[in-house]
Amino acid sequence: MTSIIFMGTPDFSVPILEALANSSDYEILAVVTQPDKPIGRKKILTPSPVKAAAQGLNLPVYQPEKLTKSDELQTLIDLAPDLIVTAAYGQFLPKKLLAAAKIMPVNVHGSLLPQYRGGAPIQRAIMNGDTETGVTIMEMVAKMDAGDMFSQVKVPILPTDTSADVFAKLSLAGRDLLLETLPKIINGTIIKVPQDEEKVTIAPNIAPEEEQLDLYLTAQQLTNKVRALDPDPVAYLKLNGERIKIWSSYAVDLSTSLDPGSVVKADKKHLWLAAGSGSVWAVTELQPAGKKKMPISAFMNGAGQTLSAGQTVVQDAE
Repeated sequence: MTSIIFMGTPDFSVPILEALANSSDYEILAVVTQPDKPIGRKKILTPSPVKAAAQGLNLPVYQPEKLTKSDELQTLIDLAPDLIVTAAYGQFLPKKLLAAAKIMPVNVHGSLLPQYRGGAPIQRAIMNGDTETGVTIMEMVAKMDAGDMFSQVKVPILPTDTSADVFAKLSLAGRDLLLETLPKIINGTIIKVPQDEEKVTIAPNIAPEEEQLDLYLTAQQLTNKVRALDPDPVAYLKLNGERIKIWSSYAVDLSTSLDPGSVVKADKKHLWLAAGSGSVWAVTELQPAGKKKMPISAFMNGAGQTLSAGQTVVQDAE
């Protein structure tokens, strides 16, 4: 039986952990995940999805605040696993931990490397309007997502897919690809493929300032960004100065001469705004501050009744 230290944090990682734990071929020595975080308005301390899954499987869990300087690091090294498997863990692994894996440290990465190295490959792919992404199984090295590749699988991105949708698809694709790839890594029959450094693109984590929608983007770019930031952190705009989260939208097949941020159409069922390059952007689901998310019809029959065509309602669009 091959021993594994598993490292992961979000929902993406859970099916991968469960598949390894439920296989008779592998023994999970430890699960490493990010510390519990305060969630929601009441800031309730909540375990990561991986911690919850690991506890359900009766696996030992470690949650160092910063792995590099933690007491847990030496404990993990002393476990001397055959493999370290990471899937969206969220921290860099020190070289001495990578070296502790007798066979290999392996990473399940949510992109078709060398595209989208970094912490937000799924969000960046959607934001850029890509119609395809995938999963790469790769060797972990000290440099971010730069190791040799073992295997890849492609997954389509549908025009309506949010990050949550793509995360779910890639999680299952990654699970299946890992289970197919690990035996070949273990028995030494797999061929490693170096990444083409000339084709590398970076997918940095979403910065807080990126959450605000810029109405000088085209309607399609705005729609892509809304999809990319759903369900977290959620895109927003300031409508007449009020911060409103945007959950769903689409590009209208029309053009306008109005300035970006102006109302093109406002009635009981529609809120269309002028966007970049003369495009028209329709908001279909939103969430005013302190309220639940609602369809645009509910908003337009309430607070949105004051809006009318020609008004400039998003002043800080640049």
